[in-house]
Amino acid sequence: MNNLLIKTLDPVTLEVIGNALPAISNEMSADLQRASYNMMVYEVKDYCCALIDKQGRLISQNLGGVSHFVADLGVIIKDGMKKYGEEGFKPGDVLITNHQAVAGQHLNNIVIYTPFFFKGELVCFAMVRAHWMDVGGLSTGFGGGVRITDPWMEGLQLDQLKIYESGEVNPTLLQILKDNIRFPESSLGDMRAQIAACRLAERRLDELIAKYGHETFLQYVEAIFAKTEEKCRKIVAKIPDGVYEAESFMDDDGFNLDERVRIHARVTVSGEEMTIDLSGCSEQRKGAINGRTLAGAMVAYKGLTAPLDPVNEGSFGALKVIIPEGNVMMAKYPAPMAKWSIILPTVIDTVLTALAPALPDQIPAAHMGNLGGSITCFGADPRTGKRFVLQSIEGGGWGGRPHEDGESASVSVCQGDVRNAPIESIELKAPVIVEERSLRMDSAGPGKNRGGCGLDVKVRNLVEVQWSLSQARRRNVPPWGLWGGKSGAISDYLLKLPHEEEWASVDVARHTVPPETQVIIRTSGGGGWGNPLERDPEKVRWDVREGLVSLKAAKEEYGVVLNADDLAIDMEQTNLLRQERNA
Repeated sequence: MNNLLIKTLDPVTLEVIGNALPAISNEMSADLQRASYNMMVYEVKDYCCALIDKQGRLISQNLGGVSHFVADLGVIIKDGMKKYGEEGFKPGDVLITNHQAVAGQHLNNIVIYTPFFFKGELVCFAMVRAHWMDVGGLSTGFGGGVRITDPWMEGLQLDQLKIYESGEVNPTLLQILKDNIRFPESSLGDMRAQIAACRLAERRLDELIAKYGHETFLQYVEAIFAKTEEKCRKIVAKIPDGVYEAESFMDDDGFNLDERVRIHARVTVSGEEMTIDLSGCSEQRKGAINGRTLAGAMVAYKGLTAPLDPVNEGSFGALKVIIPEGNVMMAKYPAPMAKWSIILPTVIDTVLTALAPALPDQIPAAHMGNLGGSITCFGADPRTGKRFVLQSIEGGGWGGRPHEDGESASVSVCQGDVRNAPIESIELKAPVIVEERSLRMDSAGPGKNRGGCGLDVKVRNLVEVQWSLSQARRRNVPPWGLWGGKSGAISDYLLKLPHEEEWASVDVARHTVPPETQVIIRTSGGGGWGNPLERDPEKVRWDVREGLVSLKAAKEEYGVVLNADDLAIDMEQTNLLRQERNA
């Protein structure tokens, strides 16, 4: 739709519909949270709600939730249309899918979607993707770890199946789900919540289209796409034309511990268009870090263009993403994908770092480098006889920015408004005690603007449990700094059995431990931005006073000499030390 045609449309109606569509997705989100059974949904917000048209184009998606789901919704609708045809969908249908051949993710990410009809004509689809706590196999929690070798080991694979057809439930499929899931009450409760959210969207769409008319609605949706694309193009046009490259690495894939996994981004800016080429990334691997997604490139692009605006298909109209088949980011089925998203934060940081020379006053240093520290344990509570699953995601540090420090204890850029579960909810849902959740001293990468701090979360289990504590594969590639800034501290999982005195670093899945075992979930700090010796000494003093930076690091990293008794700045010694360091 050209700009001239957009100008002929009523601007008030364009604004109303343009805000109504994200509002529908946001209301779906609120409905899902209220009705869900699983703490990963109602507390952590590991889900997304969206409206997708018949061509697989994104009409709207809720604010918050998981941002890296944005890339893998339309492909499901395209696949469903290919399988059933437009005539194969009927009012009252509910489809369920998680198949990795289409949108390669761990099998816990279950998609429920429904077709929306207006006066008998298929208009679009309402969709909810949410993290179920279990889908059989080794899926309990976060998908079983990097050492899963194929999807069948991970859990149930559901390929565009109708759980409801014309309003009638498929009892056989429902029974199969019940029989193969360890926690059917939770997972099927989440399914019903997902269906309810989709039904809500159908009602709101019916009200909206009844008010404006079907053809008018479609016309204004096209105008919304065009308006969003035009805004993004203008932002890209401000980036100097050129070819920009950067690379980084994951330590390994969990199987071949001697071979790093390469991540390479080649970004080409030409006028109003951007191409992100990830062809230089490693080929798909034996370990389950593979994925099948454009999310890394798309999330980076959205962050560069209009990060605070509602997202729709027009948000990516000026972006071309190149990822060849067989790449670790576009793996061929049945490559194992249980930890599909572990690589995405590094991909995004690599894309942004490539553009740092072009946008030195906008690009931050690297952030925590993984999806966060996951708290994942499960077992049976002898007091109640019931089984339980505990899941939460702990944030880390973001990179220092050109004009301020990085945020602390925040989840990955891939995760939108995903949040950690409150301590009260954790202790209510599982027989554990959270003994500590604190910012890590000296975890922030030193810089003129330092990185954000990571977390230490100490948990003690009161009964025998199985812990899954899978390392993030970034132990040897800490979150890097920019323009003289230094790296942030790496993440880790530490475990101490009741009879032990020392903490041990572990990399385990489904590891059985006795009562009174303690675990520390330790998350990364963000990289620093700029020379640490240029940091305002008063800011260093404040960080020391707040317990974020030690006296030793203040002197060694920032060249700031503080009096140990009252933390007063010795400016004479500080200036001499900084002159010596700079020389």
